[in-house]
Amino acid sequence: MEQLSAEVVEDLRHGRAPRERKIAVCTTGAHLPPADRIEILTVLAKDEDEAVSSRASEALLSYGPEAFLQPLRRENAVPPLFAYAGKELGSKPGIAEALLHNKNCGGEYLVPVVGQLSGMQVQELVLELDRISATPELAAALERLPNLTAEHKSILQELRSTAIDEGRLAEAAVDAEPDPVRRQTMLQQIGRMTVAQRVQYAMKGSGEARRTLIRDSNKVVQRAVLLSPRLTDQEVEAYASMPNLTDEILRQIANNRNFRKNYVVVKNLINNPKTPLDLTLNMLPALNAVDLKRLTSNKNVPETLRTTAMKLQRTRNEAKKK
Repeated sequence: MEQLSAEVVEDLRHGRAPRERKIAVCTTGAHLPPADRIEILTVLAKDEDEAVSSRASEALLSYGPEAFLQPLRRENAVPPLFAYAGKELGSKPGIAEALLHNKNCGGEYLVPVVGQLSGMQVQELVLELDRISATPELAAALERLPNLTAEHKSILQELRSTAIDEGRLAEAAVDAEPDPVRRQTMLQQIGRMTVAQRVQYAMKGSGEARRTLIRDSNKVVQRAVLLSPRLTDQEVEAYASMPNLTDEILRQIANNRNFRKNYVVVKNLINNPKTPLDLTLNMLPALNAVDLKRLTSNKNVPETLRTTAMKLQRTRNEAKKK
């Protein structure tokens, strides 16, 4: 029997193949590699044709849990594979970890395996705001676990909240969206959202939404803005210079290695009077000569920072003379 083409395999992965071909996969394997066959079988186990679904379910039982690890690690793995592995194999070694580390595995498929995760893995998952905010059941399952840190308990509790400071967001929106009509539409939309929904909006919405939500009264929403895959360097540069952000969010920006690679972010943080002094003193040596000189006369920053900047400037000047 010839090996199936990529097109036929793709049809099978999405349940679109003819009945005869589905039956062949369930019975003979159709010369498919084990990883491909396992994934397809999880799809066929939900087929509307009872003969197909029952044969697929039986065929899946012939594979040990270790055989599922390779398909579970695939970036384009189909949801039925995640669902089957989580429900039927969640307690087996490596399955929960494979589900956790596949970023395309939806939060709903992690609910059955939460109890199998290690303490470190639980902490990792709690900080994946996109997953846990999109799946309330997952957040609830995590919240029931023992030995959560105070920080992680707080995150999960805040996700259940509906509280919103509309006045604060309205003020932020004025700076974020100059068009009054679009601004009002955005504020009305945000005003109807729970914290979990605002987290989703912060991660997937527009730049104007992020510039508004970075000043949300909820810390989890603020954190979500910085985790957004749509976040641009220019946005981070702007946040780093905003004195109306919380100390905590400025600290998160400063402690992010990727953000710190951007010189403008570092410079803006140092010149931001709201940035905690321990951070600005630590970043000070990164300033070039021109910006260091400007900092020495910046009356908005703490005197300790200006004094330290002056000492560093003198040290550099003396080193040049040698």
